[in-house]
Amino acid sequence: MSLPDDVRDFLTSRRAKITPEHAGLPAYGGRRRVAGLRREEVALLAGVSVDYYNRLERGNLRGVSESVLDSVARVLQLDEAEHTHLRGLARAANAAPAKRRRVSPRSVRPSLQRLLDTMTEAAAGILNHRLDILAANRLGHALYSDVLGEAEQPGNLARFAFLDPRSRDFYSDWEATAADTVAILRSAAGSNPYDQDLSDLIGELSTRSEHFRSRWAAHHVRFHRTGTKRLHHSVVGDLALSFEAMDLSSDPGLVLLAYTAEAGSTSEDGLRMLASWAATQEHHTSRIPDEH
Repeated sequence: MSLPDDVRDFLTSRRAKITPEHAGLPAYGGRRRVAGLRREEVALLAGVSVDYYNRLERGNLRGVSESVLDSVARVLQLDEAEHTHLRGLARAANAAPAKRRRVSPRSVRPSLQRLLDTMTEAAAGILNHRLDILAANRLGHALYSDVLGEAEQPGNLARFAFLDPRSRDFYSDWEATAADTVAILRSAAGSNPYDQDLSDLIGELSTRSEHFRSRWAAHHVRFHRTGTKRLHHSVVGDLALSFEAMDLSSDPGLVLLAYTAEAGSTSEDGLRMLASWAATQEHHTSRIPDEH
């Protein structure tokens, strides 16, 4: 990943989506040579010089003020996630070398694992920003048994979605999950362009998956804080689960992800069946004699 390239491609792609009419400019006759707004039109509407905006779109966000970023975001009609992404790119461009995080978090504190273990009716786990599952409770392990059982550890949701054929059966709406996964990684990459672990994962997925590569090129970003995930588990069948994703402020780069089912629903019954299955599997494993 190249930060200037990401900045350039993001701004260019968003500028191409805004027509003069959408920006409140008068419609001129004749054919336009570019899709969407011209750079000089963005500069005019944002209140900056054409040279200055050209510098931004070439990928140079060094020294840019928040007020200019806000003006550009307004002109390009960025949503909250896109605006946050642009600010993240600017922070990364202006970060001192000593403050650049170069590796993703790879472990969780014991107290966080204990917190997970107290959550007995929710499937929960802790992920880093490259979507490694670093810890999970019993129900979380059971829900994502295919991911956590892969040879390469820690289990990674992005690698599973794009490189494991089983994901097509597991995610009832694989297309939506694929789009969300790429948007999450794109947001993470904007805020952490110097993270080598994240760069390696994106490079691997881009090389091995055309589905990932085409979505990555679209530069979509999205918040993934709450919603419903529809899954098909090989043991208990179809599940419709509400999820909440919460940043852990005391552990930057880590997110607590929890799934619950609506009371009285078939999915609640499914989670209970899954919990029973997980307990059975754990009991069976604990009874295996030590060959040594």
